Amino acid sequence: MKRRRYNIDLGAHIAECEANYARLMRLLPDLHDTDRHTFSVRLGESEPKVRFEVAQRCRYTTVVKIVQDPHPTSGQTSGQEVPGLAETRLAIRIYHDAKAAEVIEYQNERGFHAVYEYPNARMRHPDEKAQVNRFLGEFLGVCLEHGVSIEQPIVA
Repeated sequence: MKRRRYNIDLGAHIAECEANYARLMRLLPDLHDTDRHTFSVRLGESEPKVRFEVAQRCRYTTVVKIVQDPHPTSGQTSGQEVPGLAETRLAIRIYHDAKAAEVIEYQNERGFHAVYEYPNARMRHPDEKAQVNRFLGEFLGVCLEHGVSIEQPIVA
């Protein structure tokens, strides 16, 4: 039996990137003037830190690096990690003219193709690009719902 080749749903991908842009603009309304924001995300008794940092600004795009630190913030035992939570690293390219944002790096892995043959040398899923962009949407949704700013923004 021959497997059906995965085809990207371009409309769904564009919708996800537009929704991620809207989420980012709600989280970072002063993105054009501020280089860094740090949030504490309240997850029950745990409060991991999430840092958004501008890595590059161009006329029509901005690259933002996101790091979720599993180490506790104030009020928790110093140095103790949030149970079951690993460090998360993302880099997002924001297209201001198109009002879209997509993942360009996840856990130090770059260059996601729209479709992968499976199996492949890096063992990426056929829809890896769609998955990391959906993950970004869920991640930003949690930040919007449970995030609290813990520092004053640093103005460029």
